Amino acid sequence: MSPTAPSHKPPLSFWQIWNMCFGFLGIQFGFALQNANVSRIFQTLGAPMDDIPMLWIAAPLTGLLVQPIVGYFSDRTWTGLGRRRPYFLAGAVLTTLALLFMPNSPTLWIAAGLLWILDASINISMEPFRAFVGDQLPVRQRASGYAMQSFFIGVGAVVASLLPWLLEKAGVANTAGPGEVPDTVRYAFYAGGAVLMAAIGWTVLRTREYPPETLRAWDEAPALVRRAKDPARMRGLALAWLAVGVLGIALVAGQGWAKELYVFTGLIASYGLLLLLRTLWRGESAFTHIMDDLHDMPGTMRQLAVVQFFSWFALFAMWIYTTGAVTSVHYGSSDPTAAAYNEGANWVGVLFAAYNGFAALAAIVIPWMVKRWGLRVSHLVNATLGGLGLLSFAFIRDPQWLLLSMVGVGFAWASILSLPYALLSDSVPAAKMGVYMGIFNFFIVIPQLVAASLLGVLLKVFFGTQPIYALVIGGVSMIVAGLCVLRVREPARQPAVAAAS
Repeated sequence: MSPTAPSHKPPLSFWQIWNMCFGFLGIQFGFALQNANVSRIFQTLGAPMDDIPMLWIAAPLTGLLVQPIVGYFSDRTWTGLGRRRPYFLAGAVLTTLALLFMPNSPTLWIAAGLLWILDASINISMEPFRAFVGDQLPVRQRASGYAMQSFFIGVGAVVASLLPWLLEKAGVANTAGPGEVPDTVRYAFYAGGAVLMAAIGWTVLRTREYPPETLRAWDEAPALVRRAKDPARMRGLALAWLAVGVLGIALVAGQGWAKELYVFTGLIASYGLLLLLRTLWRGESAFTHIMDDLHDMPGTMRQLAVVQFFSWFALFAMWIYTTGAVTSVHYGSSDPTAAAYNEGANWVGVLFAAYNGFAALAAIVIPWMVKRWGLRVSHLVNATLGGLGLLSFAFIRDPQWLLLSMVGVGFAWASILSLPYALLSDSVPAAKMGVYMGIFNFFIVIPQLVAASLLGVLLKVFFGTQPIYALVIGGVSMIVAGLCVLRVREPARQPAVAAAS
């Protein structure tokens, strides 16, 4: 840093924060099209309801693999485009291509494969955007920065979720023959690709980044504490996880249990295998660094992991079962070729647009809530509103009134996308902002994998495969998440290093 450079990270203006977050409008445009329409595409291509969770497994699995790797490498990148922006751009190109091909899938398995590609591509752009806020903003502005991201997430998702419904109103065909995706969905995906490229391109062209040495000098996070590693103990723990996972896989196969449980037991076995590989690996690599950072994650991050688990379990239940719940309970049809089913499916798009619209409004309110109540109580209030919103689906019969349910869901969604990240970014060193944002994604992905493994089984065993009860389970889970945030410690501040030091 030069002698005249500020000793602390300077605050950014409203429009600078606007420009750096604008790309999230495009990311969420693609993400919302995926969430609102992929179950519909799967059912159109012949997927039965109890197979939908397994087909969705591609989405969280790609995030589990992609985000920490992208975070690790973006921490170590410095180019003419900066540190994070090359990843924004690469992800945008890949996502656009996936959006163009997805609604033209000729078979169910090609659609499932394209979901894998689509979600991986979205994650390549999304993960650095989370770290970007931590890079660019001082601690006191980070809640506002993540709230601005939530605002654009809400705005983008409103339009994206409404597109099939709006296209139908404009006269585009909303039904098609067996195995064919309606034109309303196809044209919505094409528009999504264009919007995503334009929005991310705006952020790439209208922002600049601080070089790594400047970020290190301005770092306000507490020093990362390296925990002692006992190789023998780690090896024993790894073998225990591996044994439990392998035993679980054998029981699922031998007892003829639901195939979804392979995901849950395979996840346990995979973690044990990764731990074991780390104890045997010699030398340094991306794998060893990520595993060591996982081992040494800050205490605040460990506490937030529980909050994230229950939050994202609830969200995944909502995303994959709302179409089935609303079409069957509120519109009386489970036939993807029926007009009533497609009318209900379009209304789900409206509901998803509504909760994202309410999230955009909530993003304006959340900074005020944080100033008045603090990060934790604000998140408790919002998560409770979301839980009550999901529970209300089981009691409301007029689909129009479900818009009221989405007020609570919108506040919870805006809060989930901002306040945990504000708590986390204050605890993470600048040099590891990307990798820890990627590792934090584990606690978004793992609950989705657990939901994909268990929700179908729970519905089949206890609730007669009625999807409305998945939303009830999600509502309870969301309220539990809000209560768990009260356990999270806010990190102690460390003064920024002066320029002259």
